[in-house]
Amino acid sequence: MSSMLLFSLMVTLVILAKSNPMDEDTVNMLVLLPKDNSYMFSMDRVKPAIDHALSSIQENQTLLPGVHFNVIYNDSDCGNQALFSLIDIAMQLQKPDVILGPVCEYAAASVARLASHWNVPMLSSGALAVGFMQKSSEYSHLTRVSPVYSKMGEMFLAMFRYHKWTKAFLLYTDDTLQRNCFFTLEGVHLAFKEEGYAMSIHNFDETKHVDAEEIVHAIQNKERVVIMCASSDTVRNIMLAAHRQGMTNGDYIFFNIELFNSSTYGNGSWKRGDKYDLEAKQAYSSLQTVTLLRTVKPEFEKFSMEVKSSVQKLGLNDDDYVNMFVEGFHDAIILYALALHELLKNGFSQKDGEKLVQQMWNRTYEGIAGQVSIDANGDRYGDFSVIAMTDKETGTQEVIGDYYGIQGHFEIRPNVKLPWGPGRLLINDRFVEHTNTTPCKSSGGLGESAVTGIVVGAFLGTGLLMAFYFFRKKYRITIERRNQQDDCNLGKHRQLREDSIRSHFSAA
Repeated sequence: MSSMLLFSLMVTLVILAKSNPMDEDTVNMLVLLPKDNSYMFSMDRVKPAIDHALSSIQENQTLLPGVHFNVIYNDSDCGNQALFSLIDIAMQLQKPDVILGPVCEYAAASVARLASHWNVPMLSSGALAVGFMQKSSEYSHLTRVSPVYSKMGEMFLAMFRYHKWTKAFLLYTDDTLQRNCFFTLEGVHLAFKEEGYAMSIHNFDETKHVDAEEIVHAIQNKERVVIMCASSDTVRNIMLAAHRQGMTNGDYIFFNIELFNSSTYGNGSWKRGDKYDLEAKQAYSSLQTVTLLRTVKPEFEKFSMEVKSSVQKLGLNDDDYVNMFVEGFHDAIILYALALHELLKNGFSQKDGEKLVQQMWNRTYEGIAGQVSIDANGDRYGDFSVIAMTDKETGTQEVIGDYYGIQGHFEIRPNVKLPWGPGRLLINDRFVEHTNTTPCKSSGGLGESAVTGIVVGAFLGTGLLMAFYFFRKKYRITIERRNQQDDCNLGKHRQLREDSIRSHFSAA
């Protein structure tokens, strides 16, 4: 769709979607989520959490007494369908008072622009990409209620500072469609770039054949701290290949990102019940997994059981029924209700979108699993944990460290057995060139054996110099090509970062 056609459509919509007079006691809430249950944030999975939040608001006699929520569910898919659904509602009925969702970056971008233009608050448990940080204009009404990727980048930065690391190898799968892992590591890339850290970048496409050996060769002789984003099976294959190349003996450290507890992201588990389990257990001693920090309240258990029961009745069976998105949308409704309560108290209404948005930002409130803090830019602070293998014999993995977003502080948990022993993991110090420091015996002169040694050494040195000359000449082209490929990968990553959410959709 050309930008001119999009502009014409927007002008038409602004005319069609004027607010109609309505009952001030009714809040029209539009929920945009995919009907496709292959998504872990599908409508069927999230709806029980929304129902639970609305029920708790109604039970609270002092929060929004007399206010009724008219909830409309529409299919967002993960593309333009979300915008079309919003347009349909606006044309058939009227503008919604608040929008929940979409989650997918490409679906959320266009909806967020229109919501900002219409002065309608939009809350999402997704839209986690770095591009949505630009709230000054086109995303001015977007509030993100799950920890965003830039916050995860801050977590890695704090952890690198703790261990005194300054270099990283970013490794991720990129399918050029939803691009979850690209957007995930974009947050790390941004934090490291601003800090001036050195980075190498390598990506591959999991929808095609993945050569783990080739990926490991790309890692060798580069930065020793590897941050990966890929499916759990791909992460396991890479770790097995690294182990076979002798890269899991402490010279390298690998990080796996698992935020959503799904097959999309590696879950940090080495066990599969196959013939490679023993080898994988050994390899995973060098793997650490970054995940969300869980602080569970008693109310959360009841909430989880209700969600699980509702989802199972629809024939859906998951490993984790309450993931980050399900929890986030529940907390989004609570946040909106708190802000609306304060606005109504001061004589405003749900139509005052900008005031509602500002009321939701820069505050802390109680969510279903613990405290939720939204920063001054409308993004949730992220608390993260690091999981590592603490017992190599049994393969036991447990949390060894935590990062607290508001404080910006990373700390190792006390009384845990660290895989590398006590203290910081000084990975870069392991690669200092070792020299023979054995003191030589003093001698008053050179004996015959010493002279012979010098002569033989001279011949050997000459031979080595000649061999090095021909070796360098023969492989110079190969090395130059490899360097050009690295530069190309870096350039490609910069181009992809610049070709962000904004530019993808400003021309869409």
